[in-house]
Amino acid sequence: MKKLSDLFYIYTGSKLDFGKQVLRDDGINFVSRNSNNNGVVGKVELQEGMKVYKKGDITVPLGGSYLLSAFVQDEDFVTAQNVDVLRPIKPMTDIEKWFYCYILRENRFKFSAFGREVNKYIQDIEVPDEIPDWIYSMEIRVPETKNSGNNYELIDTLNWEYFEIPKLFKVRAGVYHYSDEYSEGHTPYISATNKNNGINDYIDIIPEFESNRITTEKVNCCAFYQPNPFCATSDVNVFEPLFEMNKYIALFIVTIINYDENYRWNYGRQCRVGDSNKIRIKLPIKKDSNGMAIIDKNKKYSKEGYIPDWEYMENFIKSFPFAEYI
Repeated sequence: MKKLSDLFYIYTGSKLDFGKQVLRDDGINFVSRNSNNNGVVGKVELQEGMKVYKKGDITVPLGGSYLLSAFVQDEDFVTAQNVDVLRPIKPMTDIEKWFYCYILRENRFKFSAFGREVNKYIQDIEVPDEIPDWIYSMEIRVPETKNSGNNYELIDTLNWEYFEIPKLFKVRAGVYHYSDEYSEGHTPYISATNKNNGINDYIDIIPEFESNRITTEKVNCCAFYQPNPFCATSDVNVFEPLFEMNKYIALFIVTIINYDENYRWNYGRQCRVGDSNKIRIKLPIKKDSNGMAIIDKNKKYSKEGYIPDWEYMENFIKSFPFAEYI
């Protein structure tokens, strides 16, 4: 075994805020603390003074729900705060880099909010200095997609508006079941985990929640979309939509919740039902042909009368590469 610093140069990422960047279809990848899309949360305008990291570098989130969720980047990129960048000291193939990404992920249990801070010890993480032969027999297969990801216009988030959760969702708590109440079955059982879409087990209890819901776990408010009927533990909040939601709109909102809320919550400050009802999320709004906000006199979705642009959210998600597999 060797220390991580024996195999990689370790760079501290930039302290950039994605919410303050100018979004551009032809911009540079912005890597943040995210376990989806290789950690890339969008493309931003490259501005003077930004530190650009290289294609093939490894990004490692240092906090939140995505601690040590390492990825090999397939394009040049910039980073948010609390993301370290690893660059091999000696040449490595992509397969070898991905091997070390998974090794890092398996070290997550060693770090917590109450114990060792990963940013202080990342260089000392022990990793194998030899890669198993079977790794080289693996083949990375990338499915084909009809979407380039550059065929839908990004709206400047500065023109989005805030919406309170109770105007969009009814929030309910999950129901805890003791282990002797169920056996193995086919119903997804959602728990306080940030992996596997929140599914901790499949049980034989009749689903207590309908499909097409968003769930958040209380520790980090990590959100997931649930496409099937399910059960959930008492450590989970269930968001029942008060509007006509589909999987594309749900995934848009899930991304917003995870980006804005994950860092605010932890074991000492959990996000329960009451806390969830205080959350505000910023969303694109419907506008008329003159670019003016369309106001709903009944104020169904917001106190100011703004209307979320559901159509934009759906089409935006559909435009992403591989969206046809959702």
